[in-house]
Amino acid sequence: MTVGFRIKAEFTRVDAGLAQRAAAIPAANIGDVVNRMQSMRGGFKAYGGRRVVAGPALTVRARAGDNLMMHEALDLAQPGDVVVCDAGGDFGTAIIGDIMARHAAKRGIAALIIDGAVRDIAGLAELHLGVWARSVTPAGPYKDGPGEIGYPVSCGGLVVMPGDLITADEDGIVVVPREDAAVVVAAGEAHSRKEHDIIRGIDEGRADREWVGQLLSTKGVTRV
Repeated sequence: MTVGFRIKAEFTRVDAGLAQRAAAIPAANIGDVVNRMQSMRGGFKAYGGRRVVAGPALTVRARAGDNLMMHEALDLAQPGDVVVCDAGGDFGTAIIGDIMARHAAKRGIAALIIDGAVRDIAGLAELHLGVWARSVTPAGPYKDGPGEIGYPVSCGGLVVMPGDLITADEDGIVVVPREDAAVVVAAGEAHSRKEHDIIRGIDEGRADREWVGQLLSTKGVTRV
């Protein structure tokens, strides 16, 4: 095994039923119930035709400007996987374009998340595939390596482990450690129900705003 040129194809994925439930919860709500600690940094934009996805992470680490391991990852991924690529945050070279993305969509991959750049965004928008990236450039990649698949990566300021639950929508991306997914999804569902009640109260003209004054009082705010 050579660090920088290695692939681990077998790992435990988050339960598919949990991923399906997570897809029905706004990413922001899941981010809330993990104490706002598991959201990728801002700057990711949704470019694909799918704008809401959830699924297990297949992790890829790529050298900036090189997508050799991304090609292999798309062939190894299982239907429903979210391929998470640490491309070093480099914006100078696209890691994927519409041809690779079309292959991913054909294989039933749920989404590609690139901490880096993509290209061919008009074509990406036509595909039944989620694509999140931090930038766009027409410059294409090389295919020399090195890179790794199936090992921990850093993406969007977070550590992502193979099999973790990834949930993403137009607000951005949240990473839930696989072992915490059941508890987090249940909490996210409860939080969503609470928010729906708050929204209904606002629409019906019975919004409760007393908490604002109470909180200000605990902070020692004085009014003049």
